[in-house]
Amino acid sequence: MKVVGLCGSLRRDSYNGALLREAVAVAPPGLDVQIVSIHDIPLFNEDVESAGFPASVASLRALCGASDAILIATPEYNSSMPGVLKNTVDWLSRAPAAPLSGKFGGVIGASQGMLGTSRSQVHLRQVLSFLNVSVMNKPEVLVARAQDKFDAALKLTDEATRKALTKYMVAWSEWLQRMMRP
Repeated sequence: MKVVGLCGSLRRDSYNGALLREAVAVAPPGLDVQIVSIHDIPLFNEDVESAGFPASVASLRALCGASDAILIATPEYNSSMPGVLKNTVDWLSRAPAAPLSGKFGGVIGASQGMLGTSRSQVHLRQVLSFLNVSVMNKPEVLVARAQDKFDAALKLTDEATRKALTKYMVAWSEWLQRMMRP
């Protein structure tokens, strides 16, 4: 299965980028996850859209359109998803051929706060649902106090978190297989 992986943070030392890379590392065979940067996605502007999708947007739209699923690692900013992630999703929602419509999704996240990314995941799931993306509900990956779970090199050092992430990726792979059956 072809999967596009997106990190909703632009921070160089992002815990969510590290979590996404770890998710790829523990993914079961059969999931081909390509992590794609959103650093070059411009702010959504209908005037720009009417002149044609910018190259970075067109490339991401093509990758998402050719994928079976999308895996998003979202931080939590002010009790919601980051603006850069929402902006990227907005670009991916546009006609023609909105590339997320009918896709399958996975949502994970890490935060330095005590609630993990529970609130941002709720908002992201709501938006994805409106865009006709089916997202697996459980299990969840809500990494709280991420600064205590990753080392200075952004390697996941917390074994309980690694087990939860592995459980998630196995369950997500199985869910995707069930959802994609003819």
